Amino acid sequence: MTISVLVADDQDLVRTGLRMILDAQDGIEVVGEAANGREAVELARRLRPDVCLFDIRMPELDGIEATRQLAGADVDDPLAVVVITTFDLDEYVHRALKAGARGFLLKDAGPELLVQAIGAAANGEALIAPSITARLLAEFARPAGGGTNGASSDPPSQPIEARS
Repeated sequence: MTISVLVADDQDLVRTGLRMILDAQDGIEVVGEAANGREAVELARRLRPDVCLFDIRMPELDGIEATRQLAGADVDDPLAVVVITTFDLDEYVHRALKAGARGFLLKDAGPELLVQAIGAAANGEALIAPSITARLLAEFARPAGGGTNGASSDPPSQPIEARS
């Protein structure tokens, strides 16, 4: 079985790198690329890839909103989305997961973890970067009223601004 993937990132070099990594894997094929969130949603709805790999910060529509539109609780036939970012912020993790993401990786995760996250998402499972998972578990285990490492239990829902 070949896993079809749509890659969305506003940086050409990042998209090219992700495509090279993924296309080099047996059983994974990049079927489309998008440079902004709006284009990513349109392509995903048309192509119906097995997994969408979305950057968080993109112009026109950020990766969180694109994820919500394709994988949110109110979507009848949701797609699998893995969110990838440079920014290791609890707020982004919470918002991505609430939007319906099946994975959350940092861009320094490495090819092996990227491939594992895509495979997990395609199989209906989830994979979150180990460093983030440890933080989430610590936060979950913290007694009520003990703080949340800078993130509220219900992060704000403002759009994420694109890089300049």
